Amino acid sequence: MALLEINNLHVSIGGKEILKGLNLTVNKGEIHAIMGPNGNGKSTLAAVIAGNDKFTVTQGSITYKGMDLLSMSVEQRACEGVFLGFQYPVEIPGVSITNFMKTAINEQRKYRGEDPISARDFLALMKEKEQYVELSSTLAGRSVNEGFSGGEKKRNEIFQMAMLQPTLSILDETDSGLDIDALRIVAGGVNKVHTQDDAVIVITHYQRLLDYIVPDIVDILYEGKIVKSGGKELAKVLEEKGYDWIRKELNQ
Repeated sequence: MALLEINNLHVSIGGKEILKGLNLTVNKGEIHAIMGPNGNGKSTLAAVIAGNDKFTVTQGSITYKGMDLLSMSVEQRACEGVFLGFQYPVEIPGVSITNFMKTAINEQRKYRGEDPISARDFLALMKEKEQYVELSSTLAGRSVNEGFSGGEKKRNEIFQMAMLQPTLSILDETDSGLDIDALRIVAGGVNKVHTQDDAVIVITHYQRLLDYIVPDIVDILYEGKIVKSGGKELAKVLEEKGYDWIRKELNQ
């Protein structure tokens, strides 16, 4: 059974259709890279999977772990292991990363019928996962993303991913605004977190990220649909030929 199965998904916002019959299958252990021009539905797809109610699903289905994802609340999706890394991570003044993560972990444990994590185990987990993205303990003690640089915000996103150990991670343009060093650290963190028991969807414009996070499948999202899928070499073809190549191929 696929971990995530999307069939004929149509999504609108403000009466404008963004996704126009999208189909996608993601299995455990896979890394998918979704690429495509701006304004064609990549971030919309991520938001809909995560449960953003700004968008309206007018047709189609999303099955996750055999369950109807669209009938689940945002909180249920998060507790079932759906994680969204934002393109523009938000700041949460007055809430420390430490308290934020402890609350999130304990909500998941409560959902599973488990006792809250002990202070000792939580601090040990923090120390282990901070190393994944070279996040200092000083940074972890600050308010969530407040005053962080772009690179620090993205490292914090992957740190959260490492702490929560999601089953399905969706990373929306994680490489946006990162220099080479930050890109290497962030991508390295993703690779350390990913296992054969979970799946990762990486949304990106650029092939350079895929030199660090090597996808099993590259999916091209164009005009609201996945129009072409292939191996990692497909990203290199896109880099060379641009998205006009896809348009011309579809119009032949």
